[in-house]
Amino acid sequence: MSNIFNGRYTAKTDEPFVVFLIGMRINKWWRFDKWIPVANAMGPMLQTLYTHPEKGFLHAEFFWNFSGPCIIQYWRSFEDLENFARNPSDLHLGPWKKFNQGVGNDGTVGIWHETYAVNPGQYEVMYGNMPRFGLAAATEHIQIASHRETARKRLLSNETNELISKSKFEVMNDVN
Repeated sequence: MSNIFNGRYTAKTDEPFVVFLIGMRINKWWRFDKWIPVANAMGPMLQTLYTHPEKGFLHAEFFWNFSGPCIIQYWRSFEDLENFARNPSDLHLGPWKKFNQGVGNDGTVGIWHETYAVNPGQYEVMYGNMPRFGLAAATEHIQIASHRETARKRLLSNETNELISKSKFEVMNDVN
């Protein structure tokens, strides 16, 4: 079992990141020949991503809902995510082609994804009495201080830090 961090924690990063939600919906449970290959394709992809951090993959959380599996992935950038999806030497294109050939539009298996690009300071997370999880597992896991006690304060604190970082950058690069 994972280490539980008692108390309230949040994630901290000064870098932009991408949240990628991906899953499948098993529309015809009795068609094992259709959905098992789709489900089995994700494991080797994630193993490759975890062993090659240079690809820009940061972390993933796996869930199973009533209609099938879903994964929350955290990426360094959209460019890294897109490169993995399109690069013929990575493990995504082969299973994608097999899905289109074996399932296509026959309705037995649904697939979905959502992609969110997040700029520094434009996120808020809280984890209470949890192991490192989600964004905090992908970035820095810090205990919530009193100035970050509420969701609004955490979000405002992130925005303030972003403004301070921009101001420092502008001062350092001021040509006047």
